[in-house]
Amino acid sequence: MSSMSLLRIASRGPSKTFFRANRPVAPTRSSVSFIPGLVAGSSLNFSTTVSRKAAAHHEETFEEFTARYESEFEKVQDVFELQRNLNNAFAYDLVPSPSVVEAALKAARRVNDYPTAVRIFEGIKAKVENKDQYQQYLDELKSLREELGVVLKEDLYPEEAK
Repeated sequence: MSSMSLLRIASRGPSKTFFRANRPVAPTRSSVSFIPGLVAGSSLNFSTTVSRKAAAHHEETFEEFTARYESEFEKVQDVFELQRNLNNAFAYDLVPSPSVVEAALKAARRVNDYPTAVRIFEGIKAKVENKDQYQQYLDELKSLREELGVVLKEDLYPEEAK
């Protein structure tokens, strides 16, 4: 057999008769019109799964949310886990309680991630409704900020605080 004919056989791929014996071959576009079940958007094209109802989910209270994230931040062992938990906590339509922020700041200190500690306060500032609420968070967490040495972005870059 010449090398050119070997190349032709190799480029053709496996024969369809080999696969047809084991499993059905996917129909071509021209044959789809003749098979009534294969219509675009038909449920026959996909496997069926059990539908899950949203009503089966438990509504989490703010206290449960707070307890869950406090325990999550206490278990943090690296920067990835810290940032993942922060992203998840700030993704909700609520501002985390000061106890959650305190646990997050302690976790940032434990994994030695100062920039994330500064960013926690930026996240709080973005989530609160007004400056008074932000100031209440700052007042409540002032002792912890001083203990950990966390400086606010407004203090680091005063010209951007406008």
